[in-house]
Amino acid sequence: MIEAQPEILRHCIVKGSITVDGISLTINQVTERGFSVSIIPHTAKVTTLGLKQVGDHVNLESDLIGKYVERLLQERGQLPAKPPPVIDKDYLQKRGLL
Repeated sequence: MIEAQPEILRHCIVKGSITVDGISLTINQVTERGFSVSIIPHTAKVTTLGLKQVGDHVNLESDLIGKYVERLLQERGQLPAKPPPVIDKDYLQKRGLL
């Protein structure tokens, strides 16, 4: 299971895409705290994913289509606009940047 922040998880759906450290993968399961993917042996061998250990940090990029749908619904007033992030010490610490 890969743990992820709510802002990533809201765009995650089973059989949807997620990019983990630049590698596009298919999501198998989504929970309140994270998601799971399957990594075939070839992908593990030819990418950095095969070197990862439990607890390692990875860069996540959620599916672009989900972001487009969310933006469209916000512009139509069917979803509230999300507030801009406050980048402070707490924000940076939660993401392992301090």
